[in-house]
Amino acid sequence: MAQDKTATLYRMVLPGHVCPFGVRAKEMLERAGYRVDDRILDSRAAVDAFKAEQGVSTTPQVFIHGERIGGSDALERYLSRP
Repeated sequence: MAQDKTATLYRMVLPGHVCPFGVRAKEMLERAGYRVDDRILDSRAAVDAFKAEQGVSTTPQVFIHGERIGGSDALERYLSRP
């Protein structure tokens, strides 16, 4: 029953500010046994471009098997499913 437990996480890490929700999402994924492809958005321009491209209003954003799960609250709900 080998399952590829890989997640892609886009999160904001700006000079002087690390988004706590991105840190929380990464920790939740790692605790759940996911290998995290951690994509750092390191400037306001990168954050804004990502949000526009994905049609979302917040970061972090988590993708599992190509499906957008959402931010840290949505990830928590996803991981708590039976």
